[in-house]
Amino acid sequence: MAKNLKYSGDAYTLDVACTAPTTPASGDPVLVGVLPGVALTDERADGKTTVQFRGVFNLSVEGVNNAGNSAVAVGDAIYYEAGEDPVLNKDSVSGVLFGIALGTVGSGLTATIPVLLKSGC
Repeated sequence: MAKNLKYSGDAYTLDVACTAPTTPASGDPVLVGVLPGVALTDERADGKTTVQFRGVFNLSVEGVNNAGNSAVAVGDAIYYEAGEDPVLNKDSVSGVLFGIALGTVGSGLTATIPVLLKSGC
């Protein structure tokens, strides 16, 4: 076996320092660089958070894109846009690809829908 193998098997849940948000709470969508995930724990004193990088999570998504209000349809790309509330929407200009919508959100509205994480696509 290769001597440089770091993880064997499922490496989709890791303790990492998130780059966004700065202090994640359990259930938050997060980024580690451009890798999307969902915090399973609050950030600890060591600056690390347990993050799941694969799966489908119910997350708050806003029906907007870079041009304004835009409904979310099943299969739409969802982006993480730091500084927005909620951070997930369809803004491909300012955002980082986060996942795929598995639910719908009305134009200009916010709703909690299932989102398939990009790393699970």
